[in-house]
Amino acid sequence: MTAPLRVGEPILVAVVLGARAYQIFIGRGLIDSLGKAIKTLRPAARCAVLTDSTVARQHLAAALASLAAAGIETARIVVPPGEGSKSYAAFETVCEAIIAARIERGDLVIALGGGVIGDLAGFAAACVRRGLDFVQVPTTLLAQVDSSVGGKTGINSPQGKNLIGAFHQPILVVADTALLDTLPAREFRAGYAEVAKYGLIGDAAFFSWLEANWQDVFAGGPSREHAIAVCCRAKAAIVARDERETAERALLNLGHTFGHALEAACGFSERLLHGEAVALGMALAFEFSARKGLIAEADAARAAAHLAAVGLPTHLSEVSGGVPGVDVLMELIAQDKKVKRGKLTFILLRGVGQAFVENNVDAAEVRAFLVEKLS
Repeated sequence: MTAPLRVGEPILVAVVLGARAYQIFIGRGLIDSLGKAIKTLRPAARCAVLTDSTVARQHLAAALASLAAAGIETARIVVPPGEGSKSYAAFETVCEAIIAARIERGDLVIALGGGVIGDLAGFAAACVRRGLDFVQVPTTLLAQVDSSVGGKTGINSPQGKNLIGAFHQPILVVADTALLDTLPAREFRAGYAEVAKYGLIGDAAFFSWLEANWQDVFAGGPSREHAIAVCCRAKAAIVARDERETAERALLNLGHTFGHALEAACGFSERLLHGEAVALGMALAFEFSARKGLIAEADAARAAAHLAAVGLPTHLSEVSGGVPGVDVLMELIAQDKKVKRGKLTFILLRGVGQAFVENNVDAAEVRAFLVEKLS
């Protein structure tokens, strides 16, 4: 899995879901062939392209040019950047814009952006006219390795992250790795948390490879496409076996129970990006596993050391502006999507690459752990 890939050769990953199967294309310069790829899948389709104002300045012209070259009619919808656009208000705006553009059931919505745009576009596509097909064109590392694949779409509630949404698979994912060259360093680091996650949950060899090669991933060398492909293959396999997260797919939430609570506590703001929250949540999950005697302290320290080495937060004290008290965090954790009949569920570990789902976690134990971490 960690053998070198040939430079410049696009990588193809299949998501095997029967009649809803689709392909992920990974490589540099792929946005230029976006129109051709869509024309092949939907010869007569019109498209509504959803993006945010930041991505629009950098990449919208190239996407529209590719679509125009293929003879595809388009409408464009631009929303503000950031987590604030995963809201009821933005969802309404996007749905109304799609309808106003007369996008019909045989047409497409294109998500050109990061995880926020992918989630928002996918949820709108799932709802408008009771279901439109959509295409993911992820422009961030986090979206290319995780959120663009698997069909989870949605918006946030003031009570928690991603609490309103639907499973709605794309029909195509085009991951142009050249688009990552324009990412701010902080955004790229945040996305890397999801890359490391795939090694930590089930592929110890990949995590070891990342420890040795992460600098080339950041520099944009051949390791970048390879790492993205490994992550996409891992997620595609899990989604094919457990599309609606009834079992194994829950492992992909490593770090997210703590992380989503911290994001909500920070008001879904620039104080703590999603990937940063995931990194911090994974460090906490490893520490909590060690506290429960499930793993050696050395394993927890190793995971945290790698995340810290790339510049990600691993301690609650690193959150800008601080975090609220334990009562607030516990209330937010209680709203986590994995809660069943009021019982907490966490993704814990027996070692690096050995994650498992732990149901019925004692809330008092979690509270005591957080009290310790906040002291």
